[in-house]
Amino acid sequence: MERTKNIRYFLFGQHLADGIRVTITIITPALVYAFAGDIETGVLTSLGALCLSISDAPGPVKHKRNGMFYCLVFVTLMALLTGFLNHSTWGMGVLIVISTFFFSMFNIYGSRAASVGTAALLIMILRMAHLLPTEDILRITLDIAIGGAWYMLSAMGFYILVPNRPAQRALGVCISETAKYLMIKSELYDIKSDYETSYKRLLDQQAIVSEKQNEVRELLFKSRTFLKESTHEGRLLLVTFVSTVDLFEQIMATWYDYGELREKYKDLDVLNEISQLVKNLAGKLSEIGMAIHSNEEYDSKSDLISRLNELKTGTEKILSGPLDVTLRKIIINLKNLGERIDRISNYFSARKGDVKTNLNKNDYSRFVSHQKINGTLFFNNLNMHSSVFRHSLRVMITCLAGYVLAKMIFTGQHSYWILMTIIIILKPAFSLTKDKNKDRLMGTIGGGIIGLLLLLFIKNEVAIFFLLVIFMLGTYTYVRLNYVVMVIFLTPYVLILFHFLKLDVIGIAGERLLDTAIASTLAWLASHYLFPRWEAFTIRKNLLDVLQANRKYMSKLVAAFQKKDDPTVEYMLVRKEVFVSTANLSAALHRMQSEPKNKQQHHAEIYELVVLNHVLSSNIASLFNTVKAEPARFPSAFVLKLRSSIEDMETSIKRLSPELPALKPPAKDDWSNGIANESVKQQLDFIRKITIDIKKTVMKISGNQK
Repeated sequence: MERTKNIRYFLFGQHLADGIRVTITIITPALVYAFAGDIETGVLTSLGALCLSISDAPGPVKHKRNGMFYCLVFVTLMALLTGFLNHSTWGMGVLIVISTFFFSMFNIYGSRAASVGTAALLIMILRMAHLLPTEDILRITLDIAIGGAWYMLSAMGFYILVPNRPAQRALGVCISETAKYLMIKSELYDIKSDYETSYKRLLDQQAIVSEKQNEVRELLFKSRTFLKESTHEGRLLLVTFVSTVDLFEQIMATWYDYGELREKYKDLDVLNEISQLVKNLAGKLSEIGMAIHSNEEYDSKSDLISRLNELKTGTEKILSGPLDVTLRKIIINLKNLGERIDRISNYFSARKGDVKTNLNKNDYSRFVSHQKINGTLFFNNLNMHSSVFRHSLRVMITCLAGYVLAKMIFTGQHSYWILMTIIIILKPAFSLTKDKNKDRLMGTIGGGIIGLLLLLFIKNEVAIFFLLVIFMLGTYTYVRLNYVVMVIFLTPYVLILFHFLKLDVIGIAGERLLDTAIASTLAWLASHYLFPRWEAFTIRKNLLDVLQANRKYMSKLVAAFQKKDDPTVEYMLVRKEVFVSTANLSAALHRMQSEPKNKQQHHAEIYELVVLNHVLSSNIASLFNTVKAEPARFPSAFVLKLRSSIEDMETSIKRLSPELPALKPPAKDDWSNGIANESVKQQLDFIRKITIDIKKTVMKISGNQK
């Protein structure tokens, strides 16, 4: 069933849809010109379309348009400059040095700008081996520009025709990843599962869920199509996404001492029953995500309430009395989860009805980051403290070394592959470079073997062309999905393409493998020895972000205790900050684990902080749900307990970064009467314990344990 579900996600997914669209768009000019008897012009036009496709990253249509426009400008300019300068070894060397540094610096503006820089470098590398008369340079540059313009127009036309579909698919994937998070959470109740392994998987999955939530936010909150109040489908997607984020918070809020639970109820079957119920909820949520993703109808067939009542009655008989506080709380939380999942399933019944959002459309922009493209940011990063500047220097020097090797030692016709592989493999983070390097070598070897075997045994040209289209489709489908699979498709695609151009395919395959090995070696050396910035030196910012986010989260909880006016938007913004910062810290820790052991400073302590902050934010979320259900304020003693925890977080923040100004403390109140809730008191005591543990761990990292 899981394999079938994954296949359905793939067949109805955005990656396959983009793969088909990109393949058709790129291959069309080549086919049209081939039928007209001018295959050379067709290849050049398709090359322009190929370069533009690199900048066609997921996101709002406005950002796609701007990204592709600037990509077209830079690709055209680089094609022109390369045509005039590649006659001179020195001139080409200067262009490589300047352009690799300049376009690598685009990473400071985000992934879309970085892809524009990659496209500009790619056209330079692909054209550097073609020496042309001056009168042909302008014509060929124009052909490339026409191909780029063709791709841009077709891509924009597609998104105008189906503006909702990418966001709908992204929302479906987001719901599915949330369901996987809930499925892993079910393992914590299962006595037979390994607690430590499940918890690590839970933290990793939280980072994935946060990433998918950000993708949906980008599509929904930055797009005018969805923010128009007259767009029913837009409002429906917005409401469903907000419900999904609320559900994720509710899942996080259901935190218990699972070790104690397992020990206490190890002789009963109650935890296994709870685990199975949570799995059923996760399965239902996954089905909803699949239906939204596939644009299908959904009919719920689960009966959670009766199952919960049976569990409650059966457990009470075994215990010979009412359920204890913890079990009763678990069952209540499961009911809440079921209600929230039903709320998400209302997406299908609300398609024809009226949909209202609780957010003002002017607030949406506050939930997404806005990257300004200006020269000030560029120049401010021209120093060794900037990781992007270090990366740009690394790319520049490595590409220059690759160019010198290609000219002086390895003089094959396609030695430009060395530079192309370098710009693809070399990434700002060591771990990303390491993974790309390994995947590139594996994919090239595997794909080369597949391509040569196919060309050796298949002689029918029509069948070979059909395979070319299949490998193109695979390349553009997996380009953002799985890099090693993409390279496995790409290598036969290139070999078959050279076969149709009547070139020595076996020689080219060997040359490609050699060039890949050279580039991989250069990239490996560069990532180790050229201005490396290990994660241990940059992860402190991620730690600070998490501590500050949880500190703000607790401040909002103080306001909730005091029943002060606390706008929903402000709370949701802080909650989003907690989710994102926690995911970023987990991702940074994961990158650190891929680095050399001697570079992993305070690895154990940082992992401990990841766990402690996750437990802290889960308990804060749990208290928010409790406070919302109470009609009056809580005793001032409860607020004082929470203020003590906030002071602990302040101490930790100042320990990591003494130059940061102290945050404004939550306002004090002189009231003392309120609701005395023993469960809340115990949870506040536990939060205080967590913040003290965080403080001790931070002191270990800062080298000042007291």
